[in-house]
Amino acid sequence: MKIALMNEFSQASKNAIIFNELVAATTHQGHTIFNVGMCDDNDHRLTYVHLGIIAAVLLNSRTVDFVITGCGTGQGALMALNTFPGVACGYCIEPTDAYLFAQVNNGNALSLPFAKGFGWGAELNMRYIFEKAFDGEKGLGYP
Repeated sequence: MKIALMNEFSQASKNAIIFNELVAATTHQGHTIFNVGMCDDNDHRLTYVHLGIIAAVLLNSRTVDFVITGCGTGQGALMALNTFPGVACGYCIEPTDAYLFAQVNNGNALSLPFAKGFGWGAELNMRYIFEKAFDGEKGLGYP
């Protein structure tokens, strides 16, 4: 599976942490990860609207099969992605959400909070979320 990670400007400084946890949780399964959003605070400035457009283009062109995104609370990115056709984005704050999303909802994108609740153990929570989201891939909305 081809998975895109994209951050918006308010959480760009956390991109390396999120990217590393996504890679650690998924590459042993043969997934390819693309870091298409902001990589740090000095990168181009992307807003929620940009994230929605990028996700729609990547998913509808079948360039990627799945998108991981987020913002401070995850709510803005969630709403932005869901405004575009061909994008079915779910909200995920813990591994249980990721598991249920993957098993039941059949979407093709997840939005996570990258500031709210991002404290001690945040890296572990991210890794467990990614493991549950892509564990067995049952139900995930990809071809």
